[in-house]
Amino acid sequence: MATIDQENPSVEKGAIRVSPVELGIGSKNMLKDLVMSMLPKGENLNSCFTCGACSSGCPASGLAGMDPRKFVRMITLGLDEEIMTNDWVWMCTTCNRCVHVCPMKIDIPQLVLAVRSQWPKEKRPKGIVEDCARSIKNDTCSTAGISVEDWRFIVEDVVDEVRQTQQGFEELDVPMDKKDAVLFLNQNSKMPLTQPQEMAPLWKILHLAGADWTYGSKGWAAENFGFFLGDNESWEKIIRKKAAVVEGLGCKVLLNTECGHDFFALRHGLEKFNISHSFEVKSIIEYYARWIRKGTLKVSSDWNQDLKIKFTLQDPCHLVRKSYGDFIADELRFVVTEAVGEENFVDMVPNRSNNYCCGGGGGAILSDFKEERLSYGKVKLDQILETGAAYCITPCNNCHDQILDVSDYYKARFKAVHLWTILCLSMGVLGENERKDLGDDLALVGLK
Repeated sequence: MATIDQENPSVEKGAIRVSPVELGIGSKNMLKDLVMSMLPKGENLNSCFTCGACSSGCPASGLAGMDPRKFVRMITLGLDEEIMTNDWVWMCTTCNRCVHVCPMKIDIPQLVLAVRSQWPKEKRPKGIVEDCARSIKNDTCSTAGISVEDWRFIVEDVVDEVRQTQQGFEELDVPMDKKDAVLFLNQNSKMPLTQPQEMAPLWKILHLAGADWTYGSKGWAAENFGFFLGDNESWEKIIRKKAAVVEGLGCKVLLNTECGHDFFALRHGLEKFNISHSFEVKSIIEYYARWIRKGTLKVSSDWNQDLKIKFTLQDPCHLVRKSYGDFIADELRFVVTEAVGEENFVDMVPNRSNNYCCGGGGGAILSDFKEERLSYGKVKLDQILETGAAYCITPCNNCHDQILDVSDYYKARFKAVHLWTILCLSMGVLGENERKDLGDDLALVGLK
């Protein structure tokens, strides 16, 4: 049981820091006026019943002494300074589960972004601010600051290694700036920066499917932290840079890899900022399912028939609940069960659009509140443990990193793994150096 620190009553030993929200600091109504100006016609904060459905379904409830219901009421009451001195707005992942369960559909994440936009710049999470600045400054839009030259070198280096060491991929092609390709593929910056070999399984899938695709030397990075900051100017700049590259190459689809927040930020941002474009924005999950149904991807669960290793699946909030809805969640389950066997898939409860956020979405994985992020992730930890699965498939880079962190922090035994890893494993084409997320039970499966 947690004990009270007598020198600082706001801190409980062995628990997350909870600083009581102090009322009466000041009331200005500035935030309420700003929020009301942003709401669609006919919507009103006063519609809130204070029923608490939002708070009961939010894993961030209680962090920094705040919860969604309290947050809405404080805005309504004009308690601006109290809100602007509470860090909870940076612990919220804008996952939209509060909206999903709200009987009045009050868009609390939109309120959170509005408050973030008013936050003093010098007090915003340093990591997110710096990453956002790098992505604007760099032609690649990479939050890691990867240059065009470095990007080209990394891709060429990895593809050369695959050609030389992996049978059947001697002619593997990874196009760059290919004109009129159907698909323009983006990539989370973490892959080339720290895990370049993790890109190879994705290339093999595209190769085996016979996809007409290309990377861009510019505009390829699958991040948008302007969105996470509530900084519309930066959000728009990043999207315009990416859109210009795709339009310039004449691609028909901007294909988002296994990532959530960038997909939402891009697709929603094109509409929000009225950016003219002739391409569609799609998730690669749609294409996985399409290629498997057509038979161009020879996915099989035979490898797991005797092993009977159990898998569960994390539904990325920004991809499922905030973008496609249950359609993409169902496509995910089709792809996963084809690869691991329906009898070896155990769904979390709740799932699909009702699933809980893991706590790493929307850029929170890089925020300044690691202790709170791991506390947030306890709900997801319990969900996964209840399935008894040995692996949690995470079709989003931020989900992947957060669930790995949560598993390590709480000393759980399950592992987080990318979907592309399991697809290549199921086709017998996963390379020896592409298995870092696999345990001993899968370390040698399919190796020739």
